[in-house]
Amino acid sequence: MHFPQHDHAARRRRAAEHLDERGALVLPASPEITVGRDTDLPYVVDANLFYLTGCADPEAVAVITGSAEGARFVLFARERNAESERWTGPREAPEALGERLGADAAYPIRELRERLPRLVAHADTLYFPLGWGRPDVERMVLDIVAAGRRTRQRSGRGPRAIEDPGAMLDDMRLVKDDAEIARLRAAADITVEAFAETAQMVADAGGERQVQAAIEHAFRRRGASGPAFSTIVAGGANATVLHYTRNDAPLDPAGMLLLDAGATMDHYHADVTRTWSVGGRTTPAQRDAHAVVRAAHRAAIDAVRPGATEASVHRAALSELLRGMEVLGLLMDNADAALAAEEERLRARPSESDANGTSSKRPEWARYFPHRVSHWLGLEVHDVGDYARDGESRVLEPGMVLTIEPGLYIPADDTRAPAELRGLGIRIEDDVLVVPNGVEVLTGALPSGPNLP
Repeated sequence: MHFPQHDHAARRRRAAEHLDERGALVLPASPEITVGRDTDLPYVVDANLFYLTGCADPEAVAVITGSAEGARFVLFARERNAESERWTGPREAPEALGERLGADAAYPIRELRERLPRLVAHADTLYFPLGWGRPDVERMVLDIVAAGRRTRQRSGRGPRAIEDPGAMLDDMRLVKDDAEIARLRAAADITVEAFAETAQMVADAGGERQVQAAIEHAFRRRGASGPAFSTIVAGGANATVLHYTRNDAPLDPAGMLLLDAGATMDHYHADVTRTWSVGGRTTPAQRDAHAVVRAAHRAAIDAVRPGATEASVHRAALSELLRGMEVLGLLMDNADAALAAEEERLRARPSESDANGTSSKRPEWARYFPHRVSHWLGLEVHDVGDYARDGESRVLEPGMVLTIEPGLYIPADDTRAPAELRGLGIRIEDDVLVVPNGVEVLTGALPSGPNLP
């Protein structure tokens, strides 16, 4: 699949403007994960490292510094090793990898401890992800800062603070460039085609696992590297569990199926949910509940535009959901009164959590819709970027990509709900791009109704 060339150098130049001449960025690759004695899980690249350098090599470390001339990029990577490569495949030598990625210099990773203090000696602040799973590199960074604190009174040089890289990179990553949007569109297109294909076999699938196998096969056959996250195939009451991934139950031909999945293309992700009738026929209660979620989904998409806020998109969906809950007999209060009470609650406590991290008291309707309607999407399925700043909701800008995913989840044992709704879980999710004149629904070609396309 053809994509426009990533311009990692341009991103590094933007980072260097933030670093100026008094900062340095140290980005380690994600750790490799081994289970049992010696079974390696598929490697997942570090999103920040890939975003700035294109590096997907395990154990690598990038050092990026700012100067009057722009960014300087030094790469440390694994050396060639015939025995290791026999087991895990060929590696690029550090020099070859550095040349391919546009590094100003490249060295074996074993030289990091010796060279790193000199590379960052000019910096006041080191940007490094503490607790990121690379204790070897973290120990070096902490030692450098400790040494800087001891010596800078006399020398006037040396790092004295550590800051999370997200302080400069999250806002950059939140607004996607053309190369990123091309990859997100490709992931979305593959996901839509895979959903449409999988829908044709649901009635004959027999169980959740067969549906999972079908859609993940459809992703890979179309060129995706695999699923973006653990696929959710939830039949019947399993759909009321938000992140259900056991996927081992039989399917009831008279029931509903919630399928939440997405393809990954060149490290960028899609995330789509549809809720279908397994046997192709719905009860009046299933149709009515599905219609409520579709109305909320449409209202939220209509609210997406530059200048709108993440909170206004959520409010648009919530307003429709509350009105639907009132009609369905799930909401005892008036919908308008419930929405006004929620807005007052959030004004008093914008973050939904108190200072100790425990949940604030939530309204009764939240038992049926306990999550926000959106999350950012990109190099991570739940991508980086603040949803609020200083208590004010984030304003949407062209280039932002987010999901729209309202839902209704009525536990099977909820005696307050009408009997015909108990055990019903419905979610509809699409991926949208904020564009100058409104919104582009990247996955809009997939029908959202309860009947299989």
